[in-house]
Amino acid sequence: MSSDSAYSDLDRPPLRELAVNKAVVRPGGLWRRVEVVRETGSTNADVAEAARGGAAEGYVLVAEAQSAGRGRLGRTWTAPARSGLFLSVLLRPDDVPPTRWGWLPLLAGTAVRTAVDAVSGVPVRLKWPNDLIVVDDGDTPDESDAPNETDSSNDTAYGAARKLGGILVERVETPGGAAAVVGLGLNVSLRRDELPAPHATSLLLENAKAADRDTLLRAILRELERWYTDWSVTGGDPMASGLLSAYAASCATFGRRVRVELPGGEPVVGEAVGLDGDGRLLVRNADGERGFGAGDVVHLR
Repeated sequence: MSSDSAYSDLDRPPLRELAVNKAVVRPGGLWRRVEVVRETGSTNADVAEAARGGAAEGYVLVAEAQSAGRGRLGRTWTAPARSGLFLSVLLRPDDVPPTRWGWLPLLAGTAVRTAVDAVSGVPVRLKWPNDLIVVDDGDTPDESDAPNETDSSNDTAYGAARKLGGILVERVETPGGAAAVVGLGLNVSLRRDELPAPHATSLLLENAKAADRDTLLRAILRELERWYTDWSVTGGDPMASGLLSAYAASCATFGRRVRVELPGGEPVVGEAVGLDGDGRLLVRNADGERGFGAGDVVHLR
């Protein structure tokens, strides 16, 4: 944990590791330990290494800053120290078939959206599969890249939708079996001149009624535990756990014309009509209906 004084930065005070642990770690609960570090390369990489070393499910690592934070498709995640929440959690969903692990990014998005909405009052929406966005009422986003992720090959404007955060889920093979590392980057106090792209935003810029990082972290971990527990006890069934309906109600991608950009393949354009049983995005066009488990999704006007 950082040894800095809690008063060393009044605008961006450090997280209180002990208080967070007291709030979320309990007998029989999911979370075993919440560790806060001043800086690391990537919380996902660190938690993956801990998993390979035998760490149990429920380990949480939070960094006040990351020097090599990662987004999807190898992009780099950037943000000033203490300006957001940068964390990864270790999960071992042994009772869930591997085919249903594709729901984990959607589960995490649903949990984070619920927590952030409750604490901040900001109406967060979800963009399949892993983005947390804010969309102005009546506007249709036109976007192609995640705002905190560096990719010089793509600079299309995000339009009316502004990205608040992103989720990265990675499967890790360990001696104790496969594990999942769920990473989150959430912009909390970024000022306009600190935004990495014009289509990024933060809770501060969205006039959040509350944006205390300790409160947000506790709320996010509690919602993650609730959704993960419900999902796990149903064997990862998205309908029985209520995950499918909750995600669909908050997803800004459904019902919109999209372009799915595939690694090494031709893009596919059509209408996003929903999800299949494995959490893949269903896109319909003149060639029929097709499911996508990966790829960048661009919301078209």
